[in-house]
Amino acid sequence: MDRDLIEGKWTEIKGRLRESYGELTDDEVEAAKGDREQLEGLMQQKLGKTKDEARSAVDDILSKV
Repeated sequence: MDRDLIEGKWTEIKGRLRESYGELTDDEVEAAKGDREQLEGLMQQKLGKTKDEARSAVDDILSKV
């Protein structure tokens, strides 16, 4: 998904992230605002996901918005 689209739909994306991954804080998610790589890195670090798992999780959330 294009960075502009991610930034434009950020509120919805953030809500879905918080729904699916309650371990992520609002501040952590907001710090990654619109930056897919940073979001994937956060998921790897905080949730113990591999790079491929994090990418897949982000793809899944983006496909729903």
